[in-house]
Amino acid sequence: MAGTGAGYDLSVTTFSPDGRVFQVEYAQKAVENSGTTVAICCKDGVIFAVEKFLLSKMLVQGTNKRIFPVHRHAGMSIAGFSADSRQIVARARSEAHQYKNSYNEEIPPELLAERLGLFVHAYTLYWSIRPFGCSVLLGCVDQDTKKPSLFCVDPAGMVFKYSGTAIGKGKQAAKTEIEKLLANGTESLTCAEALVHVAKILHKVHDEKDKDFELEASWICPASNYEHAVVPSDMLKAAETEAKRLIEAEEQED
Repeated sequence: MAGTGAGYDLSVTTFSPDGRVFQVEYAQKAVENSGTTVAICCKDGVIFAVEKFLLSKMLVQGTNKRIFPVHRHAGMSIAGFSADSRQIVARARSEAHQYKNSYNEEIPPELLAERLGLFVHAYTLYWSIRPFGCSVLLGCVDQDTKKPSLFCVDPAGMVFKYSGTAIGKGKQAAKTEIEKLLANGTESLTCAEALVHVAKILHKVHDEKDKDFELEASWICPASNYEHAVVPSDMLKAAETEAKRLIEAEEQED
């Protein structure tokens, strides 16, 4: 018996009888099969963290990155196909560069997110191309006000603004943990303090059936002079150790 999408999933320009575009849904499924990535707006900036699966024991540590700088005060973490996401990163850098050349100031975060959304959406409109099999989290800190902002762009080209969110395989569980964290108020939480929390979230939502993973994290905060930078390895290891200790303590209480 033919599947639900039989005949309606051959082109991104074809709607199914119930109004679905299967090619876009397949792209979203590619994101859901990827490692989880979280991002949170804190009192003093934005922090990113990614569950990066180790595809081989021979991989050099730090390779196959899933967090990228866009400009000095903006970064991006991705979930889904790395090759697809690098094109979105390249587009974001191009938009930022062109705006800087034209107006001699950095592109506003809202405008950059909207332009990326339009770019991604264009790939859902023509039969000869396919949608991007990735979602991205774009985090920026305003150079003057030091106000953080966070956006998510999905494979359909939708743009959402968040105070904290997650995408990827464990997004539902991660979002629940982030909501608990936000309920306590991130107005008083710094990026340095949030580092332990994001490490704990990713270790908590990691499926034991999956391959081992390497925690990748970056931030835009006073510690990095409000520029996008990788979290120092010694701080990241200390945060992971503390996160594992907290998880073990919770399990013993249960």
